[in-house]
Amino acid sequence: MVRTGFGVLLNAQPDIEVVGEAVNGEEGLRRVAELRPDVVLMDVRMPVMDGLEATRRILGDGTGDSSGDTTEDAPKVLMLTTFDLDDYVYEALRAGASGFLLKDASATELADAVRVVAAGDALLSPSITRRLIAEFSRLGGRRSPSLKRLQELTERETEVLTLVARGLSNGEIARELVVAEQTVKTHFGRILMKLGLRDRPQAIVYAFEVGLVRPGD
Repeated sequence: MVRTGFGVLLNAQPDIEVVGEAVNGEEGLRRVAELRPDVVLMDVRMPVMDGLEATRRILGDGTGDSSGDTTEDAPKVLMLTTFDLDDYVYEALRAGASGFLLKDASATELADAVRVVAAGDALLSPSITRRLIAEFSRLGGRRSPSLKRLQELTERETEVLTLVARGLSNGEIARELVVAEQTVKTHFGRILMKLGLRDRPQAIVYAFEVGLVRPGD
């Protein structure tokens, strides 16, 4: 019912077309390879193969990538979640998800979320960021990326990355640093390029893993 309802709502949008549906992660992999969508709405909990593993494979972050896509041409993955799935937030971002959408989202929120990730931006609300930080604290950080790339950032870029990792929006960062919002966007684009990261969620994970920001900061 949820899947059908989402399909109806999205197909009603003039700029969005639903090209396919799948009942589980394994079928989802086949459909993505066949249909080459721009965006995948991925449920975390599914039979046969869960959404985390399916996301890893679609984005080539794990073994068995069925689509053969590179990071550049792979679809954007928007995870469908509920408030009781805190344990999945960190792993979903590590897998490459571009954001999260609550299953009780309105039609407008659903359509807007698809547009946001389709445009290459990340959908990461302050509440999700707080849960990510809490989850990272609980896990204690299981990976240690190289600090070498971090040293390539300018002082201002490092400052922007720190504020991003604390959950601030571009507008909030602009006010904090007393600069134009477009300037923040430019800095953040350079950060992603220098660090080889995909989007805002990955940047937040990276900042915590290298110790640039710590839970409680």
